[in-house]
Amino acid sequence: MYRVYFKWKNKDIQLTAQKLDLTHPYFVSIKDLVFSKEQKLIINPSEEDVFRAFGKSKNLMIPFQTVSLIEEFSEAKGGKVMSFPLIEESTEEEQDIPSG
Repeated sequence: MYRVYFKWKNKDIQLTAQKLDLTHPYFVSIKDLVFSKEQKLIINPSEEDVFRAFGKSKNLMIPFQTVSLIEEFSEAKGGKVMSFPLIEESTEEEQDIPSG
């Protein structure tokens, strides 16, 4: 999966896609766009605008100059949540100070 950030009509846009083609010398080809299909209580107008503009597209050719970031990530399956332990280091000064 890929997440592409780019500028379009003076707006910052973020699209998620299953395929990306970077072989063209001037464009990033974005294929198989992915949009959230879950029902939401609060509607984000910017997400709705992006869906209206690009929701029916099979392939987008975006100029390289407008792209600011491309992320590649693996699709999370099953909503697995992992916890990361926090390791705190104490300095020698902190150990010498009596609490009270």
